Amino acid sequence: MKITRIALYSTLLFSIAALALVCFADTTATTVKGYVLDSACAFTKGLDKPISSECAVSCAKAGSPLVILAEDGTIYWPIDDSTPATGQNKKLLPFAGDKVTVTGKVFQRGGSKAIVIEKISALSAK
Repeated sequence: MKITRIALYSTLLFSIAALALVCFADTTATTVKGYVLDSACAFTKGLDKPISSECAVSCAKAGSPLVILAEDGTIYWPIDDSTPATGQNKKLLPFAGDKVTVTGKVFQRGGSKAIVIEKISALSAK
């Protein structure tokens, strides 16, 4: 009985330690190439690229979050890693409608991907 309890507590402690390592592990920087566009258009219109820069800017100024549509079709939600978090449209607005290279920490939960932008630069559309 005592050995079973010790084994149970040891297993529980090991599981908690492993979970802590996974949760707090430092995510390495990832580079993503894609278009900055309005999140609603990315989902409702099934676009491969933005309609125009003016359209993306207009939607962003109306309050729609901008996202990054990667070359493989993955949509990345730009997020802030501080608390309280702030919106990322201000950082993305100069690139709205353009193809970009973004480097940052990527997080995944369920079917969604998010990126904390460390560096962003424009690419020429091909």
